[in-house]
Amino acid sequence: MSKIDNGLTAWETNATFWDERMGDDSNDFHRNLVRPYTEELLDICQGELVLDIACGNGNFSERLAECGAKVVAFDYSAKMIELAKKRRADVLDRVNFYVCDATNYDELLALGQDKLFDKAVANMAIMDISDINPLFKAVHLMMRTGGSFVFATHHPCFTYPNNNYFTSQIYQGEAIAGQPVLQNYYHRSIQEILNTAFLYNFVLSGFYEVPFPGQEIPIIMIVRLDKK
Repeated sequence: MSKIDNGLTAWETNATFWDERMGDDSNDFHRNLVRPYTEELLDICQGELVLDIACGNGNFSERLAECGAKVVAFDYSAKMIELAKKRRADVLDRVNFYVCDATNYDELLALGQDKLFDKAVANMAIMDISDINPLFKAVHLMMRTGGSFVFATHHPCFTYPNNNYFTSQIYQGEAIAGQPVLQNYYHRSIQEILNTAFLYNFVLSGFYEVPFPGQEIPIIMIVRLDKK
């Protein structure tokens, strides 16, 4: 497997492989470890406007629509969005897909609608984003008071490289076995992630640590931030 340094190039290269592996209903990891806790913390209500960050092929976007939400979904990869629109053709009346760079504040603001978002979600994406400051800042601005931002990500305490937890690092890895190229991961400590949230006036209101079945060490953490 070759390494590609450019994050976008890697996602464009992996897009078809990811779409095929995630399919219509996502994989076991997302269905059994990520989705239950994310859905509990999001607590979607009928008619809510939700921002789906780094949506991939739209698995969770469709799930949100099934729960009654109106969804604005975006991904960094134009190829992934093309595949999402094809695979989610039956919910395009409730889900609008866009290409957007999560590190570009102006592009993020352009996703704003005629009303503020009720909620936002990022499933296993924070560790894929090189700079989370523009995202947290934009989400807070575009969200109504009382709204929630829920994100699931690698648990930083147990997934960091080079035996150096406190140092922010870029490394490459394989999320799905056999994907064409390695992707970039961006390690940040929990304090760095949460202090970014607090910088933009989010309040921590929910938190889960989730292990693989039968294990005692969590592989992911799921966080809810509220706009007060």
